[in-house]
Amino acid sequence: MSTTDAAAFWDGVYAARPAAADPRPNDRLAETVTGLPPGRAVDLGCGGGGDALWLARRGWHVTAVDISAVAVERLAGLARSRGLDDLVAAERHDLHESFPQGRFDLISAHYLHTSFDLDRAAVLRAAAHALRPGGRLLVVDHGSTAPWSWNQDPDVRYPSPQEVAADIDLPPETWAVERADAPRRTATGPGGRTAEVTDHVLLIRRTA
Repeated sequence: MSTTDAAAFWDGVYAARPAAADPRPNDRLAETVTGLPPGRAVDLGCGGGGDALWLARRGWHVTAVDISAVAVERLAGLARSRGLDDLVAAERHDLHESFPQGRFDLISAHYLHTSFDLDRAAVLRAAAHALRPGGRLLVVDHGSTAPWSWNQDPDVRYPSPQEVAADIDLPPETWAVERADAPRRTATGPGGRTAEVTDHVLLIRRTA
């Protein structure tokens, strides 16, 4: 399917959801970043904007990107309403074609899954190369299907963090895997519904 199809699909997904007044950050981001000094960050697939706003409140300069213009415009409005527009740059990117410019201390890719064609390994490899020495790439993927997930395919397979790291294929003399595990947590979905889900967490640090 085309890029236009993907953009239209995700615009429809976000337009069908009421905009969250105070979107929450992802748990794995908060537990990873708490204690790190603020710097420059990228939020790949920013969605509702909870991660970008959480980082900005802690002094990070965040470039938040999504293929959905609806998501990007909503986040820009939320940042302005909170006086964080000097810390949050919301940008629409089709990661097939473009990637935020610059060097970064943190790049976060939470649940960057899609049913459309996307060379995820190439995107994550580009992200790793955009890190400054000492910077971290945090990749958090679904390891299970929640009852409210948009993809309810019973045959879907979720690659392990180790498989994701192997696909990115970064030289170990320049990048080190700091974490690769599959923790479980209780997640809250639409309408307050809860379910136990598995996250696949991969944390890579650029060492040189």
